[in-house]
Amino acid sequence: MNRYSIDPRILALCERVTRKRARTVIDHIIAHGFITTEELKETYGYDHPPRAIRDVREEGIPLITDSVINKSGRKIGAYRFDSPDNIKNGRIGGRKAFSKAFKEALIRKYDSRDAITGDQVEQRYLQIDHRVPYQVAGDTEHDELNLNAYMLLDASNQRAKSFTCESCENGLNTQDPEICMSCYWAYPEGYSHVATKPVRQLVLTWSGADEVHTYEALKLRAESEGITIKTLLARLLGK
Repeated sequence: MNRYSIDPRILALCERVTRKRARTVIDHIIAHGFITTEELKETYGYDHPPRAIRDVREEGIPLITDSVINKSGRKIGAYRFDSPDNIKNGRIGGRKAFSKAFKEALIRKYDSRDAITGDQVEQRYLQIDHRVPYQVAGDTEHDELNLNAYMLLDASNQRAKSFTCESCENGLNTQDPEICMSCYWAYPEGYSHVATKPVRQLVLTWSGADEVHTYEALKLRAESEGITIKTLLARLLGK
C-alpha cells in the first residue's frame, strides 16, 4: 500500500494525528496495508493492542477488524482502514481537553466523590470521564455547561470502566448511546445492566476502625463456614 491508494479523506485525517501510539499504528497501516496484534506486541511493544487501536479510532479514523494467518499458521487479529463513509465526525482531532474551571465545577457538584464508590477523594486523584464513553459518542456533545454528562472517577475505576467498555458489545459494534445511558458504568446510581449483561454491582468500602473491625468479623465468619463474604451478606440480608 502507498499513500496514493488511500482515500484522501482518510489520509487527511491521518495527517492531523500527532499522538505517538496512534501515529505508530497509522504509519504502519499506510506502509503495509494493515497491522496485526502480533506486530503491535512484538514490533512496537504494546502489550494491550486494543488500546493502540482505540487511540486511532478516537481520532475519528475508522478501522476494520479482520484476521490473517501468521507464520506459525495461527489466526491473529488485523486492522485496516475502513470506508471513509464511516468517519466519526465527533472524534475528528481526538479528545478535547477540559478546562480547569470545568473540573472545579464537577468537584463542587459531586462533592469531590468518586462516582462508582461514592467515597470522597482528594481532587488531584479524580479524573473527568464521559458518562457515555468517548468510543461510542465521541465529543459531539462536548459541553462544559452540561455537568450531568460527565462523572468523576479515580484512576482505578477509570481503568476498570475503560477495560469493560473496550470489550462491551455495544462499545465495539452497536455503539448506541442509549444503551450506555442505562449502564452501571454511566449511571451507577440507577442502571439496568452492566455492559449489556443482566448484572447488579455494588462497591462496598469499610473505612475507620469500627467498620474495619466489622469487615474482619464478617471475613472470619465466612471463612469458618466455607463461603464468601458475598454469600454471607446475602444470607444475612435474607433473614
